Amino acid sequence: LPGLHIFAIAFALEVSVGKTNTVMALNNSNVLLPCTFTTCIGFQDLVFTWYFNSTELLTPHPAPLQIYHGKIKNKATEPTLIWHNPRVEFVGSTTKKDNNISIVLNGVEFSDAGKYTCHVKNPKERNAQHNATIFLTVVHKMVETDNTVTLIIVGVVGGLIGLLILFMLIKRVVLFIIKKTQDGKKECLVSSSGNDNTENGLAGSKAEQKAPPKA
Repeated sequence: LPGLHIFAIAFALEVSVGKTNTVMALNNSNVLLPCTFTTCIGFQDLVFTWYFNSTELLTPHPAPLQIYHGKIKNKATEPTLIWHNPRVEFVGSTTKKDNNISIVLNGVEFSDAGKYTCHVKNPKERNAQHNATIFLTVVHKMVETDNTVTLIIVGVVGGLIGLLILFMLIKRVVLFIIKKTQDGKKECLVSSSGNDNTENGLAGSKAEQKAPPKA
């Protein structure tokens, strides 16, 4: 039924590794692999596992390697370690706001590059399972991004915008001067025309007054 389907979605277990699923680490450094999970109805005896899939082509389909395995009794308790790789350290917490089950991989090597999967199983949700994957890249050194091209583009765009603004200002000043000049000419024309009419009128009036009476 549609109602039951919506209900099932609302209480589904979800696992996330954050906004991006890629991480870059410097060789021989420590790197954080983030993971959190959410569940609307809570959890009981929840089990979580971190897996690593080697990128080395030793076999056509290399089996996932377990690097951390833990269990959480409930929201009021922190995870209990079941097994972990000596180089892997748990740094999360499940008694705080977020159900954080992140780990840190110490002494990263080039062979550690690959896919890491955070898997969660919640018996309280009828053993609902979900996972999220993060990809780790190991580099010899961090390369600084060359922003020269970006700065050139920004400079050119900024210059064009500046020229456009200057052009608009000059255009407004020129139009203002032209308008003032035209208004002055109109005033002169109106004044001149008015004077001519008045003089003509006065002359006509005087001429009529000076006309001799008919005999």
